[in-house]
Amino acid sequence: MERMRKPFQGVGNIIRFNWHFYLLSLLLVTGYLLFKSLLPPAVAKPAGWMCWVAIAMILLSLLTSWYVYDFSGLYQLQWLVIPEGEAHKTILNIHAGFDETSGLIRARFPDHALFVFDFYDPKKHTELSVRRARKAYGPYPGTLPVSTSRLPLPDRSMGTVLVILSAHEIRDRAERTAFFVELSRVLKPGGQIIVVEHLRNPANFLAYNIGFFHFYSRHSWAGIFELAGLKLTREGSITPLIRIFTLSNYGMAS
Repeated sequence: MERMRKPFQGVGNIIRFNWHFYLLSLLLVTGYLLFKSLLPPAVAKPAGWMCWVAIAMILLSLLTSWYVYDFSGLYQLQWLVIPEGEAHKTILNIHAGFDETSGLIRARFPDHALFVFDFYDPKKHTELSVRRARKAYGPYPGTLPVSTSRLPLPDRSMGTVLVILSAHEIRDRAERTAFFVELSRVLKPGGQIIVVEHLRNPANFLAYNIGFFHFYSRHSWAGIFELAGLKLTREGSITPLIRIFTLSNYGMAS
């Protein structure tokens, strides 16, 4: 049986993999409370407001993370629709070092051939949270490490390609474009590429503050898709914070 998600797993992972940030915030607030009586009033008051703002931002980001990753239905995969027919029986799930979806995909589509690729490169993807996640969760059985520039698949071999909350980890624009060119190469005629991403938009700014700079705007993604020769055939949302792009090769809409 595939491993299913537990209640509060999403927000729990956020804390688990970014505990250094929360510990630092706690130490700063504790330091203020211990030594505020020693501070001049002109300093103590704004410092106090800054502490309260920091606490509010942390609580908001955790609440938002729970809403998106535990409550919204993102990982129930009801949004993932795969057309019937033998041409669509192959699924590629490609991620950046932390795979929360392959087991769920296998459980939902047991009759499909599932390929799982990991393009994580420790020289390029240096985020501490990703390294911790990789230690906490082993790879899905059969996962292959790959390069973003060349996937070990024949041309036109995949009916559905999934890139769920991972494409933004490719920080170089030229590399992102080349990656989507490669996805287009392996896509069958009539197949679909489904990209799930946070966007650099007002909703994600309110939720994650400066953390939203880690994401890219809709305009940026649209430009990448166009450069890669991909057509945006469908677009939707899972909450105002998550966007789903469904792509096809031009002239081959699914």
